Amino acid sequence: MFGIPGKQAVTMTEAAAAQICKLMAAKGHKGLRIGVKKGGCAGMEYTMDYVDEVAEHDELVEENGARIMIAPMAQMFLFGTEVDYEVSLLESGFKFNNPNVEDACGCGESIKFKGVDELALPELKLPDNNA
Repeated sequence: MFGIPGKQAVTMTEAAAAQICKLMAAKGHKGLRIGVKKGGCAGMEYTMDYVDEVAEHDELVEENGARIMIAPMAQMFLFGTEVDYEVSLLESGFKFNNPNVEDACGCGESIKFKGVDELALPELKLPDNNA
């Protein structure tokens, strides 16, 4: 797993935690698994699925009774992300405030992540010997 000891991979706003708890209670699920997959006009899309158990390699994040599981392949792309839930006159849904996103499409459904070297934590980056 990708992470820093003592720091959660993702955080949730109170609105997101409340909505996840509501969904868990209504459907009888253990939580939501978030991940990423190839697709969309920017190259990648977020995924969200109901889950009934934590998979062996999932990263588990719990806040205010809400439970998010992060799929193993998505952990490095989602590290540092804040999950929010917004309601407006025209739509409602989960929003990902992700510092690892370089670009997003106009519809907001797909994203492009920074290069793998850019995703590494500054203290873990190797010095550039060509400088």
